[in-house]
Amino acid sequence: MLEFVHRYDVDSEILTQAVVNYARERLRLNPVPLDGTHSRAELTTAVGETITPDGIGGVEALRIFDELLSRACISVDHPRNLSFIPAAPTKAAILFDLVVGASSVYAGSWLEGAGAVHAENQALRWLSDLAGFPPEAGGVFVQGGTIGNLSALVAARYRMQTRGGAAPAGGRPTVWRIACGAEAHSSVEAAARVMGAELLVVPADAEGRLTGPALAHALDTADPDVRDSVFAVVATAGTTQFGIVDDIRGIVDVAHERDLWAHVDGAYGLAALAAESVRHLFAGTADADSFIVDPHKWLFAPFDACALIYREPALARAAHAQKAGYLEVLETADDWNPADYAIGLSRRARGLPFWFSLATHGTRAYGAAVEKSLATARAAADQIRALPYVELVREPQLSVVVLRRLNWTPENYYEWTEKLLRAGFAFVTPTVHEGETVTRFAIVNPCTEPADIAAILGSMA
Repeated sequence: MLEFVHRYDVDSEILTQAVVNYARERLRLNPVPLDGTHSRAELTTAVGETITPDGIGGVEALRIFDELLSRACISVDHPRNLSFIPAAPTKAAILFDLVVGASSVYAGSWLEGAGAVHAENQALRWLSDLAGFPPEAGGVFVQGGTIGNLSALVAARYRMQTRGGAAPAGGRPTVWRIACGAEAHSSVEAAARVMGAELLVVPADAEGRLTGPALAHALDTADPDVRDSVFAVVATAGTTQFGIVDDIRGIVDVAHERDLWAHVDGAYGLAALAAESVRHLFAGTADADSFIVDPHKWLFAPFDACALIYREPALARAAHAQKAGYLEVLETADDWNPADYAIGLSRRARGLPFWFSLATHGTRAYGAAVEKSLATARAAADQIRALPYVELVREPQLSVVVLRRLNWTPENYYEWTEKLLRAGFAFVTPTVHEGETVTRFAIVNPCTEPADIAAILGSMA
């Protein structure tokens, strides 16, 4: 053991400088390389065995990562990475992610991480204010939207299970249900599966939205055992496929008229609350019971960080706080223990890079950056309308633009995607809508310019 400590002390300064140099050079790249992916066989041959009895040394491990492993990963922050929902962390956020790791902070409890939790809560407060939540609102940063949605829905079911008043005529349901729209994120279905619950899927309107009237009709015409088993309704604030915002106002009103929990899944789209031009699309969020938004998507933080915020945090704490003799020391009334508000106990201070970037740049810069992405999406739609060989599948509402290349087969799309990636030029993947293969641009990087879009469209000619 003493030899291990001595070796670490000898090597640490050299390794520290090597890591700092790597981070400095990566941050200097403009643009960053897109890189690509490799097969398991290719990586096995190129990398060899890295886990050995005596170790290969930190500098050598870093070299392998830099020259081999990192080149087999697609950079999410490349301005022409428009697939799925990418990311565009600020340099400030990336640098502070290094600080978080170096600081060895446990951020599950106030006792152990008060300073970090205080800073995270300031970032959560900004998001709460954007949404119109009351001063007592609060929550926690979790890994991503899947855990955020699951945690909120666990709190919602706990509320229904423990609330006062008489049970439905048939008694408590044996199967609980979550109502959502047809375009709800797959994580809602995953949450239901984990919870042993089922979905009541409500058809979307012609615009692809879940609406209040449709929700009311689905609930009111359902069999009594189905209707009485619904404990929460999920509204989507920006679908992954199209960036569509549900009728949040109508959904929340219908849910509350029936004493149901209203949750807003805004993992991608609620970041647009920072943009004055589209803030009206999210009317009704202020009256929801909970919402999520992922700073690692459109609020310029590194993976992974999802902000989960409750209107009444005490309800979530009752559902999630873990009890054990060794945890009693944490049960101080005035303390805020983030682990009490979501699935999981151990947690890193994953909200700090977002907080640091907000503190560094200011909230006005965030609004301007989101507006830039929205403007680029509008420019992309204009370019598509002007070209004879492509057409919009639908008008973009936020910053996701879906289009078809006329007369292309699915194979044409996949070949085109592979060609762009192989050339290191762009990463744009196909998707399927109503049985048709099309493609989409997810524009969340303020460095993505209309010229980038024009170049990608030109490659489809």
